[in-house]
Amino acid sequence: MSSLRSNSATTLSSNISFQSKNPLFHTIFTFFPSIKTHSYSPYTVIRCSIQKRPEYIPSKISNHKYVRIFDTTLRDGEQSPGATMTTKEKLDVARQLAKLGVDIIEAGFPASSEADFEAVRLIAEEIGNNNSDGDYVPVICGLSRCNKRDIDKAWEAVKCAKRPRVHTFIATSEIHMKYKLKMSKEEVVEKARSMVAYARSLGCEDVEFSPEDAGRSEREFLYHILGEVIKAGATTLNIPDTVGYTVPTEFGQLIADIKANTPGIENVIISTHCQNDLGLSTANTLAGACAGARQVEVTINGIGERAGNASLEEVVMALKCRGEKVLGGLYTGINTQHIIPTSKMVEEYTGLQVQPHKAIVGANAFAHESGIHQDGMLKHKDTYEIISPEDIGLSRANEAGIVLGKLSGRHALKSKMLELGYDIEGKELEDLFWRFKSVAEKKKKITDDDIIALMSDEVFQPQVVWQLADVQIACGSLGLSTATVKLIDSDGQEHVACSVGTGPVDAAYKAVDLIVKVPITLLEYSMNAVTEGIDAIASTRVLIRGEDDHAITNGSIGPTHHRIFSGTGADMDVVISSVRAYIGALNKMLSFGKLVSRYKKPEGSVVV
Repeated sequence: MSSLRSNSATTLSSNISFQSKNPLFHTIFTFFPSIKTHSYSPYTVIRCSIQKRPEYIPSKISNHKYVRIFDTTLRDGEQSPGATMTTKEKLDVARQLAKLGVDIIEAGFPASSEADFEAVRLIAEEIGNNNSDGDYVPVICGLSRCNKRDIDKAWEAVKCAKRPRVHTFIATSEIHMKYKLKMSKEEVVEKARSMVAYARSLGCEDVEFSPEDAGRSEREFLYHILGEVIKAGATTLNIPDTVGYTVPTEFGQLIADIKANTPGIENVIISTHCQNDLGLSTANTLAGACAGARQVEVTINGIGERAGNASLEEVVMALKCRGEKVLGGLYTGINTQHIIPTSKMVEEYTGLQVQPHKAIVGANAFAHESGIHQDGMLKHKDTYEIISPEDIGLSRANEAGIVLGKLSGRHALKSKMLELGYDIEGKELEDLFWRFKSVAEKKKKITDDDIIALMSDEVFQPQVVWQLADVQIACGSLGLSTATVKLIDSDGQEHVACSVGTGPVDAAYKAVDLIVKVPITLLEYSMNAVTEGIDAIASTRVLIRGEDDHAITNGSIGPTHHRIFSGTGADMDVVISSVRAYIGALNKMLSFGKLVSRYKKPEGSVVV
């Protein structure tokens, strides 16, 4: 395994002096005081300890340094506006999460809709019983509110998995109990206790309980309700900072206090779930782990409600990079070389693009433009990189061994895709190959970013309802832009329409609307060049919302509002790239609409 890099002893000593003033590191030093006197030899190389994943037992972990990774990308992450995924996309992401090595996959909220129920059931059936990628089969978890209907639906959806879990929750903060639940403390305790017991009575031996908004809850009340659900049979207690209100010292102390004052706490696993409203979710999560939590709830790319959740890649790489020397030896079972492919898949399926400066997975995370930095990198990579990009599955274009061009064959393309972390074959490889050939004949140099953009456009697409056949544009300064568009429907029939617009993209979109005949509002349109130069591939992203009878509601508690769907497209022609993105979003909306229309209206969607 590639090494993880550190700075020299002098720099490390300086960093520790600075970090001790930081709230996160104050918390870390409080719970692990011995690290203050740790001596570092010059140019220490911090390596990831290859330690075995402990046998899965719901209520305990045999190795007290092991931290379970609970991924909620498919539940909390999908609640981000525009992040709706189809059942196929959810299965793809779940497969990738299993390859990544997450311990628990929270696959969704089964009671929110029959579509979500079916997705969770399929994930439990396939991913929850498949160990083809290793010896470990992930726990498949379904979320439920504290009521029998929700718990019944969650258990029904996950019970076919080898390791099923039901995750139930109820709010415990004064503001939530008073204004949202309109329940007394006694009523909340009884509801939590009885519903955990009910979940166990169904035959579920792995029940997680969350006191929603624990970060703003009264401590003594928290100790009491947590003690009662432990008696009722809870195996994991998740402590959510639901609104991202706490800072690391507070959250670390909260976990420590719960560990010290909750009766029966030695018989369960403590978990964290930190939102990112103040940008502290990763820091709070690490503080919670240092204070005794042995499960952390995270999402890929940190997606989720509002400002998102603690980011899996940030938490995992912080533990890998600093766990042995600074964080008390904590480690995870994550195969970090799958981080980049997983991040890319979630980015494409949800349409939520990662900002360039995002830690670990951002485009600039391993880019060096400053002359001073470049000079240091040329002399020794350790000067400015504390993590080897290869450790997270990142292969930089200037270090790749295979150069692709118009004469390259399928084997070369497949080899390049494997190098980039994508294992595709069959029809997906064939479709990508012909897209690649068409671009290679027009471009002299095909970069890794070009390949990834083409793959995203060709492979990461929803079920085909409408397919783009041809686009013809006439535009200029002499008159209105005119577009002729030919689409092919799911039965193979061709449909042609012409329209005029204020520009070529506007005209093309209007022509598509004439064919599809679905009322749509375009909410967002963005485009960027994947690479430099006049022959760069253009990558387009759109957000759309269905209107009138074609709107798909998201079933959230409160007023009904329309679901938002994203689409992406890539091509050397900016108009074709734009139309591809628009049709991709349409296909996602129409596919989702067909699925939901078979069932009754969803009941609700919530955030813990």
